[in-house]
Amino acid sequence: MLNKIPEASNELTMLKLRQNDFQRIDTSKLEDSQLREKTDQFESIILKTLLDVSMQDSNKLFGEDPGDKIYQSMFREEISKISAGGLGISETLFNYLKEQQK
Repeated sequence: MLNKIPEASNELTMLKLRQNDFQRIDTSKLEDSQLREKTDQFESIILKTLLDVSMQDSNKLFGEDPGDKIYQSMFREEISKISAGGLGISETLFNYLKEQQK
């Protein structure tokens, strides 16, 4: 369990870097559809991080292949993209940014 702490802190560092990239976007010039897309992307990043951390200890049914980690990472990324907008984080952020534009 303690050996997972460095991996979780690396994930948190990556999330902070991605969040900094998101903060550089000038939302005053974005249309609603573009703003919705950006907030969905942000929610996707959060979901990907949650999935990466929560699925680290999954049991290997068939062992481990050389490309197993890459495949799992790609799988979690696609799940997070598909699920983005469903948790409400994107909606809350979208509403907040729209209020800030006024």
